[in-house]
Amino acid sequence: MSVVVMGTGMHPWGKWGRPFLDYGVAAAREALKDAGLAWTDVQFVVGADTIRNGYPGFVSGASYAKALGWSGARVASCYAACASGAQALDIARARILAGLCDVALVIGADATPKGFFKPVGGDRPDDPDWLRFRLLGATNPAYFALYARRRMAVHGSTPADFAAVKVKNALAGSLNPMARYRERVTAEQVLASPMVADPLHLMDICATSDGGAAVVLASEGYARRHGGTLVRLAAVSTVTPTFPNTVLELPDFATDSRVTEPPPGHRPFRAAIAHAAYEEAGLGPQDVSLAEVYDLSTALELDWMEDVGLCPPGEADKLLRDGQTALGGRIPVNPSGGLASFGEAIPAQAIAQLCELTAQLSGRAGPRQVENARVGLAANQGLFGHGSAIIATR
Repeated sequence: MSVVVMGTGMHPWGKWGRPFLDYGVAAAREALKDAGLAWTDVQFVVGADTIRNGYPGFVSGASYAKALGWSGARVASCYAACASGAQALDIARARILAGLCDVALVIGADATPKGFFKPVGGDRPDDPDWLRFRLLGATNPAYFALYARRRMAVHGSTPADFAAVKVKNALAGSLNPMARYRERVTAEQVLASPMVADPLHLMDICATSDGGAAVVLASEGYARRHGGTLVRLAAVSTVTPTFPNTVLELPDFATDSRVTEPPPGHRPFRAAIAHAAYEEAGLGPQDVSLAEVYDLSTALELDWMEDVGLCPPGEADKLLRDGQTALGGRIPVNPSGGLASFGEAIPAQAIAQLCELTAQLSGRAGPRQVENARVGLAANQGLFGHGSAIIATR
């Protein structure tokens, strides 16, 4: 049995100042319309949680079901930080594969505060991520800057390379009606924007945004009977780190680790996330037509390209400079515009990535369309070791 994406829907990203439920319900209705289904056709609802938005955010599955109109559908809610959407998709997919339902609706939405994120959920002295805020004062931009500095030291990347990532993604975002930022930019504008955490400028760092995304998943048999799309959800990876590499995603911040392939069974965490998805789908990086990766900063996009296997370590800059990761290139990266164009709406992110993969694989991406797209990869990562990678195929 295969699980397919029958419909997708989004609420435009921005700063709208409304409750997260508004965004999620709007996205859900669009997804149902795209699938040609009624809300009452849905047998299972999974909500990706948003813990900044009060009790309704903690029980988002039921919150969405109530807002759409109690129908008797089964429901689940889950939280996995930035991997929440992938976890929600995995829950729905598993229920369909188990034969317990034929059609499921997965929804994620967020209403974010102004400025950068701060820790939520109380004191966590055993959590390295919380400790970096408390002991080092290292907010997310400072954290991203450490990765950027390491990339410059190990691989020779430059601020101009980082600016080129923003230019590429802004161009793609200008073609996406769901994106928050739809203005094209130049490298000079990026490098002239305020320095936030050296070497990252304001335009190198993604914003926090309001937004929502939803998908209708179904068994292939159900979709065929209803004339739905046959974009298959071939794999969802939610792996955790492997001991002893339990904190840092890279082998060692303090060393020049120019390895081309980690020892078998000991891949760095981000690489392990993607490779678990490849193994499940029976595919490899060489099969990927396009990728949506987690560009919290411009520098991190380059790291993720290498982590998911699109090129060996240290070679992402060359792909970028050669135009291979741009629209029209050999392997477009973040053809949606990425977080650079959207900003973070945490529970919706992985779901929005699947929306883009589906649009590309079904030939409905308009001016962003990747020619002959057959395999799409999406990857991001949540706190506490939540992996998040998705492979969709035509």
